[in-house]
Amino acid sequence: MNKKMQVAITLGFMCFLLTLGIVLQVNTVNKATETVGQARAENGLRDQVLKWKEKYDVTYENLTKAEKQLESLRQSAVQNDENAKDMEKSLSEANILLGITEVTGNGITINLEDGKDLIHQEDLIMIVNELKNAGAEAISINNQRMISTSFISCDGNVILIDGNKIGTPFTVLAIGNPEMLYGAINRNGGFIKYLQDYGIKAEVKKTENIKIPKYNGIIDSKYMKIAE
Repeated sequence: MNKKMQVAITLGFMCFLLTLGIVLQVNTVNKATETVGQARAENGLRDQVLKWKEKYDVTYENLTKAEKQLESLRQSAVQNDENAKDMEKSLSEANILLGITEVTGNGITINLEDGKDLIHQEDLIMIVNELKNAGAEAISINNQRMISTSFISCDGNVILIDGNKIGTPFTVLAIGNPEMLYGAINRNGGFIKYLQDYGIKAEVKKTENIKIPKYNGIIDSKYMKIAE
């Protein structure tokens, strides 16, 4: 083997060793980088787990407090059952007075129909006022419940109750003491007699188990407020 051949083999072997060393170094660096990246990822994941655990602990604590408050309210409701019943009864009575509850009872029925003369909104207003003065506790006209803020008006030949159109014949229902209501509305010199004299068909009768619907409009107090 001549010198040139030996030099070539030696250089080739050295190049192989150098290449092998570079490859090993690159692999070592890559592994180190992966280890560092993995360590960072694990640290980041650990931080997220800690944060979620902290949130869970806070949420669980709030839930525990809420459950204790709910249980306290339940116990209070059981202890104050009589007070709750009294409040419910008062609320029901208030709803009846406001007109937002369907009611039933004895009273009178007034049937009105146009005759020689037409029925006007003023006629219905007068009848409602006479019924209230006689102690009527609930009044309706053609199934329209009358409450304290109800108004009767007209639009041409159409009569409106709280903005709802009603037409003849008119049926007025009133719950209260039948004797008092009948005597007041059907007395001589009363408004029913006045309408009959002017040719309006008007009939009054005592009625049992009258059913008056609840008020379906919106009760809105624009000017009243609770006194302090």
